[in-house]
Amino acid sequence: MITVKRRRALDMDPRSLSPFRRVALLVRALDGAKKTNQALARCSDGEEMLDVLLGASQKLKLGLTREELRNTPPIRDWVWWKNKEAPITIGK
Repeated sequence: MITVKRRRALDMDPRSLSPFRRVALLVRALDGAKKTNQALARCSDGEEMLDVLLGASQKLKLGLTREELRNTPPIRDWVWWKNKEAPITIGK
């Protein structure tokens, strides 16, 4: 038996969630997604990673934008690591 609260959660449009929650759903969906993870590993830079992740977001109907992916952890950190560019620098 599905409770009323659970039924509402199942009926909810994921695009109504915050970017942080939608990124969390995307990350959870990527766990074990062999083809997508292989595509991410082949990317030469963070921009290519964002292309792959945007495609995954579209398939999942999460409605994430490139900017939301670029600015929301942990994807923000994955892009930084792939580009080897620090988002901020402390000191010299």
